[in-house]
Amino acid sequence: MNSLPVFPWRLAPPGYATFRQLRAQGLRPGGQDVAAVLERPRRRRGPLVAYLYRVDRAKPVRPMTPARWAALAKANAAQQVCSNCDQDAGYRIPTSLGMCVACAFPEEQCAA
Repeated sequence: MNSLPVFPWRLAPPGYATFRQLRAQGLRPGGQDVAAVLERPRRRRGPLVAYLYRVDRAKPVRPMTPARWAALAKANAAQQVCSNCDQDAGYRIPTSLGMCVACAFPEEQCAA
């Protein structure tokens, strides 16, 4: 069994980065496996774990194509349409409500 090296919190050697650190540098793991583990101890629970990737094996983030921009715009527009009244709310509808605020709380709209 091939075990991964485990580093204490904030003591990872240079050349390793988390997914978010790679993304901040404009990189992605690019299909590589996790190279190391970063652990932060906690008092009453198990340690917090962060997976590290090798920076030298990371690949650049793929650029957004016009088709990907169009798909993203379509997905964002779909999240603004109320499922109850089928109108564009002008904001992203909360998943906790599942409908626009006017449909979720009609008594408050009448009082105002």
